[in-house]
Amino acid sequence: MISSLMIGLAEGRDVSGYEVDVKPSGDDALDPLVTASSLLISLQKAKYPGDFAFIARLRSDYRNISEALQSRGYYDGQVIITVSLADKAPIDAKDPHLFDYLRAAGQESQRHIRISVVKGDVFKIGTIGFYLPLPPEKGEAGKAEGPAAEGVAWGQPMTLPQDAQARFGLKPGQPAIAEDVLAAQGRLLHGLLETGHAQARVDAPIAMVDKSAKTLNLKLTVYEGPIVAIGPITFAGMKRTRLSFLKNRLQLHEGELYRPSKIEAARQDIVDTGIFSYVGAKNEPPLVTLARPQHGLQQAMPVVIKLQESKARNIAGQAGYSTDLGGRAGVDWTHRNLFGGAERLKVTALMTGLGGSAQQGLGYDFYTDLLKPDFLRRQQNLSLRVEGVKQLLYSYHQTALIIRGGISRNLSRYWNIGASLSVEQEKIRQFGAVNDYFIASIPLSATYDSTEVSNPIEPATHGIRANITVTPSESFEHGNSFFTIMSASISHYFDLHRLGLTKPGRSIIAIRGIVGSVQGASVFQIPPDQRLYAGGPATVRGFRYQGIGPQQGKYAVGGTSLDAGTVEFRQRVMQKFGVAAFVDAGQVGEGSRPFQGTVRVGYGAGVRYYTPIGPVRLDFALPMNRPRNGDKWEFYVGLGETF
Repeated sequence: MISSLMIGLAEGRDVSGYEVDVKPSGDDALDPLVTASSLLISLQKAKYPGDFAFIARLRSDYRNISEALQSRGYYDGQVIITVSLADKAPIDAKDPHLFDYLRAAGQESQRHIRISVVKGDVFKIGTIGFYLPLPPEKGEAGKAEGPAAEGVAWGQPMTLPQDAQARFGLKPGQPAIAEDVLAAQGRLLHGLLETGHAQARVDAPIAMVDKSAKTLNLKLTVYEGPIVAIGPITFAGMKRTRLSFLKNRLQLHEGELYRPSKIEAARQDIVDTGIFSYVGAKNEPPLVTLARPQHGLQQAMPVVIKLQESKARNIAGQAGYSTDLGGRAGVDWTHRNLFGGAERLKVTALMTGLGGSAQQGLGYDFYTDLLKPDFLRRQQNLSLRVEGVKQLLYSYHQTALIIRGGISRNLSRYWNIGASLSVEQEKIRQFGAVNDYFIASIPLSATYDSTEVSNPIEPATHGIRANITVTPSESFEHGNSFFTIMSASISHYFDLHRLGLTKPGRSIIAIRGIVGSVQGASVFQIPPDQRLYAGGPATVRGFRYQGIGPQQGKYAVGGTSLDAGTVEFRQRVMQKFGVAAFVDAGQVGEGSRPFQGTVRVGYGAGVRYYTPIGPVRLDFALPMNRPRNGDKWEFYVGLGETF
C-alpha cells in the first residue's frame, strides 16, 4: 500500500514543482523518521529551486534516510528514490542521466518522487568495551566514526563496577537502536555523577559495524575521576536579598557527597521563594581540599549559585462579578522582598457589593498581609493580617476590624498544619437590632494537597485536596458565649486519561464535599457572621450567597450545621477554551449535627478561557428546588475554578 504525502498544491499544481510519495516500511517507528529526515519533504512548500538544486536534495535524501535506517538498527538497509514525469517512465534518482531527463521535461512539468526503503535485518549489539582515556599527548579516542574507528588508538581497557554496569543497561544481543545506545551513555554518566564522581565523563560511543555478523560493536571512553564532596558554596548576583536568608534556606552543605540531584533540589528550593527571575547552580572547578573532611572525602567540588532578582514591587487589579454578590473591584500593591528575606507585603483595597441580589449597598474590604517565610525554622511561615471590612448583606450589615496572626508549617510534601490567633471588633445589624461584638478565636488547621499545583489559580487535574479546621472562639460584649466551629472539606480530581479515554489534562471529573458544625452554642448565641451559611460558588451554585438554610422572609438567619457536595465535569476545547457542567447540593440546619435541614440542589454549565495565570470562569446556574423568595438563576464570573 502506498501512502501519499502531497504538500503545497495551489490551483491544481504544486508550487514547488514536485510531489512526494513515501511507501510505508512496515516499521511504525521508522516511517516518521524517514519523513522527518527527507529534505525533499521539508522544503516542498518552497519555490522549485531549479534542476541542479533539486538533484542536490535527492542526493541528500539518500544520506539522510540511510542515517534514519541505521538509527533503527538497519545497517544493511537500502534507500530507493525514483523520479517520474507525467509522460515519461520513472528514472532512478542515482541515474547519471537524471539532469538530462529533467531538463528535457522543462521547468513547468510536475515531478513525482517516490521514496521507499528496504530495511534488511536488524543488527544486534555485539561487543561492548570500556576504556580509560589516553594521556593528552597521545590524543583522545572518539575522533573517528564507523569502521575507521578500528584504527583509533584507545586507552587501557577497564571494567566498570557492577552497579555502573547495571545503570548502563545495554547488553550484547539487544537491537542496535541508536536511541537506546545514547540513552545508555546518559544513564552511565548520570550514575557516575550521582555517586560523587563530579568530574566524570563518558564520551559518545564509537560504533563499528560488522556486516558479516550483523552486529554493532561499541567502544566507550569513560573517565570516572575521584569521588568528591560538595565544596564551598557561594552566591552571586544578590542585590537586596540577605546572604543569611539564602544560607538558612539552602538544603545543601559543604562536605556532603557530591550529587547533581541534590544540587538541583537546592536550586529549585531557592526558585520557590518567588523572588528570583533566574537561579542557576554549577560546578566551579578546580577541586579543593577540605579542611575538615567528612565521610573520608578529602577533595571537594566548589559550587556557585548565580541569581538574578525579580522586580520587587508590582501593582495589579482585581475584579469579579456574580449576580448574588454583585461586582467587586480593586487594586493590590505587593512587595515580594521587603527586608531581604523574601518577606511579602501585600496591600489590597476593594470596593464590594456593586449590585447583587444578596447585597443591600456598597461595601469595602481593605487589608494588609505580611508573610515571613522560614520564620524561626525552615518551612515555617509567619503571616499577619490587619483588615477593615464593611458589607451590607441581606442577612446582616457588618462593619469590622480584624487582626490575625498565625504560623503554618510544611510537614511533608503534601501535609501542612497551621495555628493562628484572631481578634475581631465588629458592629452587626440584623433584623433591626444593632449589636457590638468582640471575638477572640484560635483557628487550627491541617491541610493535605496531592494535586501538585503550585499556583492556586491553576486548575488541578489529579490528586486530592483536603482540609480540616477547628476554631475555638469566645464572643464578648453582647452576651459572652464560647463555641467551636469545625469544618472539613475534600476535593478529588480524576483525569479520564487514566481510563484511556482522552489526552492527559483534557477531561476532568472534579468532586467536592463539605461538612461543618458549631459546637457549644445555639444559633442566636453566636454572632451572625460566625454562623454557617450556604449558597453561591463556595457551596451551592444557583442559590444566592447565604440563600440556603433557615430564613426570615428573604433574610438568612444562618445555622450551626452545614453539608454540601459538588460533581463537576471539565472539558478542554481546543487550546485556550473549555466547558464545564455541574450539579451542587447542600443544606444548613439549626442543630450541631450535619445532614439536617432542607436539601437544595443547583445545576448549570459554564465556559472557560485559559490564560497564562489561570482560567477565566463564567458559570450559569439554576436552582432545582428554590425557595419562594429565592432567585431564579445566578451568573458567576471569576478567575480560577470554583475548587
